[in-house]
Amino acid sequence: MTDRASTAWQPSVLERERRSYRRSRSRRSLGAAAASTIIVAGLATVAVVNAPGWNRVRDSFFNLDVARTSLPDIATGLLLNLEIFAAVAVAMMAVGLLVAVMRTLPGAVGWPLRALGTAYVDIFRGVPLLVLLYLVGFGVPGLRLQGTPTDMAVLGGVALTLSYSAYVAEVLRAGIESVHPSQRAAARSLGLSSSQTMRLVVLPQAVRRVVPALLNDLVSLIKDSGLVSVLGIPLDAIRYAQIAQYDKANYTPFVVAAVLFMLITIPATRLADLVTRRFGYTSFGGHL
Repeated sequence: MTDRASTAWQPSVLERERRSYRRSRSRRSLGAAAASTIIVAGLATVAVVNAPGWNRVRDSFFNLDVARTSLPDIATGLLLNLEIFAAVAVAMMAVGLLVAVMRTLPGAVGWPLRALGTAYVDIFRGVPLLVLLYLVGFGVPGLRLQGTPTDMAVLGGVALTLSYSAYVAEVLRAGIESVHPSQRAAARSLGLSSSQTMRLVVLPQAVRRVVPALLNDLVSLIKDSGLVSVLGIPLDAIRYAQIAQYDKANYTPFVVAAVLFMLITIPATRLADLVTRRFGYTSFGGHL
């Protein structure tokens, strides 16, 4: 046992020197990056704090007393935003996948569905999200149709789904079209039907290739869930911030809401980066 341990491979002197050089170079790079960040942040802080209107901006946007009193209600309202996000995330993936498949149907028989999918994407990508929220939130109840929802949170979720599913459809379509035709031909030669080929062969590869873009859409959806406040919803984070702003005559509640959203979106962005690396993509969107 001792002989085996003594004869175990050991890196050469040259290899140990290389490793030491790489570690020292990494430490120097990290130190330089940290120093430059601290210097830039310090200069920016000094410039802002010494600005002539800093005291007024601090009292209007960074009032700690107002932040403490408004935080509980805004944090409670954030739960509704997260509920809307969760529901819309599932719906937009389902609708986006359906539209993407419609847009990739081959042949003359599939032309009506391709045209319908194209019209869907063109319309809901072209209409600004804020306008779409007003159209759905106030237009649908105005029709007074039997069975249509009247809850503004539901209508806001519908508007978000319509808008985001159009973007997701294009992302998924790009993934589907990136799968080489030989994959379909091989699947069909093994006896799989067209639907089985799409479900078992094409879609798994397509989704894997567009994971980074899909995660980016999900992170954006977290932020845009706050836009439902324009419909007069009294329970979401942005609406609570508006109420507190009117009550305190101070903009600090909006900063509190922004910080709470960042506490969710920043970890979500880092998770998206981690998953992107796990799926074998570089930061430039290509394969490693």
